[in-house]
Amino acid sequence: MKYKVADMALAPEGKRKISWAMNYMPVLGMLKRKYAPQKPLSGIKIATCLHLEAKTACLLQVLSELGADVTAAGSNPLSTQDDVCAALAESGVGVYSHRGMSGSEYAAYLDSAVSIGPDIVIDDGADMVVLLHENRTDLMKSVRGGSEETTTGVKRLKAMERDGVLKFPMIAVNDAKSKFLFDNRYGTGQSVLDGFMRTTNVLVAGKIVVVAGYGWCGRGVASRARGMGARVLVVETDPHRALEALMDGHDISDMQHASAVGDIFFTLTGNTGVIRKEHFAAMKDGVILGNAGHFDVEVSRSDLEEMARETTNDRPNVLTYHMENGNRIHLLGEGRLVNLAAGDGHPVEIMDLSFALQLESALYMAGNTLEPGVYPVPEATDRAVVEAKLRSLGLVIEKPTPQQVEYMDSWRE
Repeated sequence: MKYKVADMALAPEGKRKISWAMNYMPVLGMLKRKYAPQKPLSGIKIATCLHLEAKTACLLQVLSELGADVTAAGSNPLSTQDDVCAALAESGVGVYSHRGMSGSEYAAYLDSAVSIGPDIVIDDGADMVVLLHENRTDLMKSVRGGSEETTTGVKRLKAMERDGVLKFPMIAVNDAKSKFLFDNRYGTGQSVLDGFMRTTNVLVAGKIVVVAGYGWCGRGVASRARGMGARVLVVETDPHRALEALMDGHDISDMQHASAVGDIFFTLTGNTGVIRKEHFAAMKDGVILGNAGHFDVEVSRSDLEEMARETTNDRPNVLTYHMENGNRIHLLGEGRLVNLAAGDGHPVEIMDLSFALQLESALYMAGNTLEPGVYPVPEATDRAVVEAKLRSLGLVIEKPTPQQVEYMDSWRE
């Protein structure tokens, strides 16, 4: 059987979700119409590890319609949507995932997805790449390369490259201008607040919102929280980013001070143990914690469990830890990505750009031979995707005159 999903009877609802998303993905639609007649991915096997929800399904189905044999594993137990998985399986995509899968099931599903012997991998967090390098080296010969969606995944790939162990080329889709400027900032900014609000139904205005990490994702969350009336306190380890946050109008402190005053906390660092035992001990009653970093390591659940006298589920996707001093600390989505574990992830129009880049990267890998390493998205590809987005909106930008081009290229007066 080419799939393992929760319930195939859910496929009709999944199809409706996918159809809705595709209506708001004009760039991916343009690329589909452009490439589908040639079937440029015929004979290519593509294994993916991505958040299996409706927007991702649009990408996977377009890859399939361009001729690829596609398999997919879910990159997060709580972002997998079972109805979407069923619809994908019915359309011919090999799907291995279900919401709430255990760690062992996650590993087994990942192994099932790569068992096709992929030519190309599309990863979200680099788990599939690491699996191929550590446990499925028997499949490495067939891999031409792939692409990576996330900041965390690119960091892992660059570490592998630095250590001399990365055996095939990977395109850092996350580092494309159109990805970190729009997906990371505007996509994360909106979707994190959306996941938070639909899960808690509490007011943001007037609260002290602590944002740990002021990269592109942190900038987006801080901006959106401030726009909703929150007082934003940024925690950073990088002095340049801390100064930037200050100049953007936010307050700055370390996590120990922030712990004592914050009402809502969001972690977006990509690092581990960002909020831990000493911070929990200083927190007020009713604090709400949400993580938007890729892995569930930024908020230390082990410390919370050790310190709590009782844990309850007060609302769906909310774990409440009752501390010895009587305070309650609420953790959203088990400390996993709050925008996907407790919401639908980034807005559709944002993922239209990101998945257009993923599609173009797959086509680039299929048509080129590269040495092992981490590569940027070709600048022309990045620009073309954004130009297509502007065209879909009916917008026209200024074109430089020949004189202006010559002036900018010259060092003479």
